[in-house]
Amino acid sequence: MNDYEYQFFGDELFDCLPAGLFEKTRNQKVIASDLARLLVLKGALNRGYETVIWLDADFLIFNPAEFVLPDQPYAVGREVWVQNDRHGKLRVFKKVHNAFLMFRQGNHFLDFYSETAERLLLLNQGAMPPQFIGPKLLTAIHNVAILPVMESAGMLSPAVIKGILGREGQALDLFVNNSPVLITAANLCTSSCDKDEVSEVEMQQLIKLLSSGVLIHIDKNSGNH
Repeated sequence: MNDYEYQFFGDELFDCLPAGLFEKTRNQKVIASDLARLLVLKGALNRGYETVIWLDADFLIFNPAEFVLPDQPYAVGREVWVQNDRHGKLRVFKKVHNAFLMFRQGNHFLDFYSETAERLLLLNQGAMPPQFIGPKLLTAIHNVAILPVMESAGMLSPAVIKGILGREGQALDLFVNNSPVLITAANLCTSSCDKDEVSEVEMQQLIKLLSSGVLIHIDKNSGNH
């Protein structure tokens, strides 16, 4: 629709990592990917692209006509994560994520973010959580600096996925009521299938439902789905 160029990355994504950092993260591919995507995007801007966008492989744009890039020098995605706490009560965690990233020529954030991520990796001597330089670092920066966010580029937790499939439930209500806008795309977190939180069949049903426009029919004000 927008005549963008497209490139898919497999494990060759990691070829851009400095040797020392590749060795440090070789057993934590999520962390390696979080840095490698930044270096790939920087390389594309250096080659003259006006705008570069990163989307995770499990990021689905289900309403492409309304998926309009913000008029900002850069932007990150919105995470409204709904899950049960240790007492079994549903809680909402509002963060930002890097399953969607956009950077334009002249932005000053990409260099800062990538250099900070590399420095933290080099300094770290202990265990690293999977989101160490991804959503955790981005959200920490966002809480202080208020980053530009593409609010319609969302993320769906297993509890919200179950709610969408059932067209009801408290988790879906919490997601809708805490989302600033109606999302037009989302990271589906297919790793939840590996953890048996969502089945492969349910994930396929979710993709079909989203692609049919189910979220367009959510009335945020009434709570009806």
